[in-house]
Amino acid sequence: MTHRNTRSLQVSALARVEGEGAMRVTVDDGRVGDVALQIYEPPRFFEALLRGRAHTEPPDITARICGICPVAYQISACHAIEDACGVRVPEPVRQLRRLLYCGEWIESHALHIYLLHAPDFLGYPGVVELARDHRQVVERGLALKKVGNLLIERVGGRSIHPVNVRVGGFYRAPTVATLAALRAPLHRALRDAIATVEWVAGFDFPDLTIDHDFLALSDPDRYAIEDGRPRVSTGVTFPVADLDRHVVEHQVPYSTALHATLDGRRYLTGPLARYALNRPQLSAPALRVADRVGLEPVCRNPFRSIIVRAVEVVHAIVEALTILDGYQPPDPPYVPVPPRAGVGYGASEAPRGSLFHRYTLDSAGRITAALIVPPTAQNQAAIEEDLRRLVQDRIGEPDTELTAACERAIRNYDPCISCATHFLDLTVDRA
Repeated sequence: MTHRNTRSLQVSALARVEGEGAMRVTVDDGRVGDVALQIYEPPRFFEALLRGRAHTEPPDITARICGICPVAYQISACHAIEDACGVRVPEPVRQLRRLLYCGEWIESHALHIYLLHAPDFLGYPGVVELARDHRQVVERGLALKKVGNLLIERVGGRSIHPVNVRVGGFYRAPTVATLAALRAPLHRALRDAIATVEWVAGFDFPDLTIDHDFLALSDPDRYAIEDGRPRVSTGVTFPVADLDRHVVEHQVPYSTALHATLDGRRYLTGPLARYALNRPQLSAPALRVADRVGLEPVCRNPFRSIIVRAVEVVHAIVEALTILDGYQPPDPPYVPVPPRAGVGYGASEAPRGSLFHRYTLDSAGRITAALIVPPTAQNQAAIEEDLRRLVQDRIGEPDTELTAACERAIRNYDPCISCATHFLDLTVDRA
């Protein structure tokens, strides 16, 4: 609805995002007022469901939070439980976890690039319409996603909600022959992934520069995926165990997901942050194609995040092939994790950003408290600030065009609303 001095931009059901949410921006006398990314999907109470469960159960329970990034939940949960119990897994198990995680990055990024995000840049309402004119392009995206799913299936037991992950490692290690069969599909996928980078780099990108702090896990020896140490673009680094000192969540009245601040400031996690903070650790093929298409070392235009995701697909495929080169099944495929009382922290890089878990165990290994901080919840404040700047910069445009631009800005972050809505903040007054 538009009045002479007051405007309200409203999308009651966001399209091409995972989950259910809305957006509302108000403009008064030419200035942007209230901005709200309204997540109205019912809360899912996963932290509460975990209380009283055995310390061995979080990988299977938390995998159900998301059908697109279940591996991220499983690996962060394993890290946190193992940390609470004072256990470190050997390098061969870490490598197998990384391989599994590469599959998730490939399939999740391919899904977002081709099915959810690319139609925005090419003037199509969705991927079905895009496929009518560019069938081979869409088939390339589906082939990429299929390879990611296949990798998860071979390592994790099935492509959705893997069943082979356990605290301490895996129930069973894939054989050399099983994984060797992935080599040819991965080589074909690498060609498709490089072509994807070149394709998306040719899109026209709206101007928008963000100044959010970046947060990502970092590792001096490799591009952080399955673990790492939190690092901030301000120069701050901290151990995952100091999460509570730096990341604070709070509730807002219009959302069933919590917002988060980092040292009291708005911040962003996800591909833009990872790329900016960890670019030197990318594989050589990923760096070459990034340089060839002119992707700057620090990208602060969120619309160009589609290029960064495509570069990360290249890296994940190269990383998977490298792991396959030296693969020997870990024997045994897991280490025992005897329970003990304590608090444990875990983190990994989900496709959408850093995912933190914290568990408190009693001496029998029962979970007495759980905290899960998903990337979409961390990014909500940054998304809202993007909407504010976008609308203010284009204030003269008609409502229809401006509303569509806002939807596109939200999709820059591949928000997973279903992941973000599992908080529990309950007060019982028995007076």
